[in-house]
Amino acid sequence: MVNSRHVTAFIPVRGGSKSIPLKNIKDFCGKPLVYWNVCALQNCSAVDKIVVATDSFQIKENVIAFNFSKVEVYDRKPENAVDTASTESVMLEYIEAANLSGENVFMLVQATSPLTRTEDFEGGISLYASGKFDSVLTCVRNKRFFWNEDGTSKNYDYKNRPRRQDFDGMLMENGAFYINSVRNIKETKNRLSGKIGIYEMPEYTATEIDEPDDWTILESLMRRHVLKNELKNPEIKMFLTDCDGCLTDGGMYYSENGDELKKFNTKDGMGFKLLRERGILCGVITGEKRELNVRRAEKLNLDILEQGVQDKLAVIKNLCQKYNVALENVAYIGDDINDLDAVKSVGFGCCPADALSQVKAVAKYITRAKGGEGAVREVADIALCDN
Repeated sequence: MVNSRHVTAFIPVRGGSKSIPLKNIKDFCGKPLVYWNVCALQNCSAVDKIVVATDSFQIKENVIAFNFSKVEVYDRKPENAVDTASTESVMLEYIEAANLSGENVFMLVQATSPLTRTEDFEGGISLYASGKFDSVLTCVRNKRFFWNEDGTSKNYDYKNRPRRQDFDGMLMENGAFYINSVRNIKETKNRLSGKIGIYEMPEYTATEIDEPDDWTILESLMRRHVLKNELKNPEIKMFLTDCDGCLTDGGMYYSENGDELKKFNTKDGMGFKLLRERGILCGVITGEKRELNVRRAEKLNLDILEQGVQDKLAVIKNLCQKYNVALENVAYIGDDINDLDAVKSVGFGCCPADALSQVKAVAKYITRAKGGEGAVREVADIALCDN
C-alpha cells in the first residue's frame, strides 16, 4: 500500500522558456505559476515530500519563499535543463542523486497544469494504492469528433452522428501528473510502465500552459472553477496599509528648495472613505516618520496612524487588542521585506503588483495595480464586497 511507502512529488521547472520567459514564476491569478501545484501538494496528506527541480536561481528563491514544510529545491544539472532534454532525464538524475528506494512512490507533477487540486492528487494516489495498476496517469474526457487524414472518421460513425450527451468520447492525456514506483522508472526509463490506470479529471483541466493564449484561458478557468471556492476571505473589521510603495509609488520627490514630496492616489482615498462608512477601522503603519504622512492621514480621517514602526506585526497585534479585533479579521497591504510577517499573519494579507517577490509569495491577494496606482482601493473594494 502507498501509505506504507514514501511518496515523493517531483516538479521539474526550467528557467528557460522560449514562448513565455520564466513562466514558472510568472504571476498566475496572483501567485507564481508553480505555487499552485506546490500548495495543493502541501495540503495532500498522502504526499511526504515535494521536490522542485530547477536550474534557475530566481525560481529557487521564489519556491523557498513559499515556506512550505514539505518542500525542498533540487539544483538540476544544466544538461538536463535544455530544450532537448527529456523530463525522464531529470527524474532519473534526481532518483539517483537522492538514492531513492525502489519501493518508494514517485509522482511526476507538471507546473503547467495549475488547476490540479489537492483532491486530484489524493484521488490519483488512492487509485495507485489500490494495487490494480503498475502506474497511473491523468486524463480528461474529450467529446470531440476526430478524423484521419484519409477522410475516415476515427472515433464515431458520421452516418449515425451521436448527440454529445450520448457520446462517450475519448480519454485525452492532460499532463497533470503521473505516478509510478521508483523501481519501475529506473528499469524502464519511463514515467509509465506495466498496467496503466487512468485517473479522470474534469474537462476544464484539459489545457496545459505552453503559449500566451493558454495563460489567458487557464486564468479564467482557474477563477471560475477553483478560486471561487478556495479563496474565501474573512470578514474585515480593520483595514491597514503601509505607506511608501502601497499608498505611493515608492518614489521620493524633492523640490528645488529641498522639500520632500510624495504622490498619493485619490482612488485610495475614496476607498478609505467607503470602508469607514461601513464601520471598518482604517489606518496606516509605516516605518517612516514624516509630517506629510500625518497631513495625509488627517485629510483621510483615518482612525490609526503608526509611524517609525520597526515591528509591524507587533503593532498590529497591539491594535487588535486595543480595538477588540481578531487578527484574522484584519486586512494589511505591504510591499517590502519589513511587511512580510504582517502580510503572512493577518486574515487577508495583500501586496501591490510591484511588491518584493518574497512578499508576493505569502500574500493571499496580489493587486493588479502597482503601488500608488490604486492598489489600496482595489483591496478595499474586495473587503467591501466580502463584508
